[in-house]
Amino acid sequence: MKKAFLTLAIASLTLNAAIFGFFYAWICSTMWGLDNADPNTAIAAMQAMNSSVRNAIFAPAFFATPFLSALVALWAYRVNYKNVTILFSTAAIVYFFGGLVLTMVINVPMNEALALIKLPLDPDLATQVWKDYSAPWQLWNITRTIISAIAFIAASMGIYQLGKSSH
Repeated sequence: MKKAFLTLAIASLTLNAAIFGFFYAWICSTMWGLDNADPNTAIAAMQAMNSSVRNAIFAPAFFATPFLSALVALWAYRVNYKNVTILFSTAAIVYFFGGLVLTMVINVPMNEALALIKLPLDPDLATQVWKDYSAPWQLWNITRTIISAIAFIAASMGIYQLGKSSH
């Protein structure tokens, strides 16, 4: 029983780390690189990345993270690990609203609108389209990255507390 619980907690931590790292990579490399590319190229590349991200490797980190964290919190509650319950509940709630829901409500509609752009565009129009897309998309990506970091930290602290509770 303890081994299964620890395995779930580590899986939750791993998914929290994966999604935080995914969002973080967009901040420090992908978007900066696209901002420095020709706008028609940047739009085409972002369209391709947005369509390719819907895959079985990405899905567990994006979709399962809050639910696995909640499952760990529930299990911790049942075995009376109060601090572990609080920390994994925090990870679940914070990521659910600030990562998953935020993405579905803000970033995904922006991506879907960008997907409708037919290329190539006149250079001035492409520049404007990319400028109108990139800056707000990056703001919301930074927001979900910070929120995902908070969820990751909560799960990390939950693992630490789990170690303390098991003694």
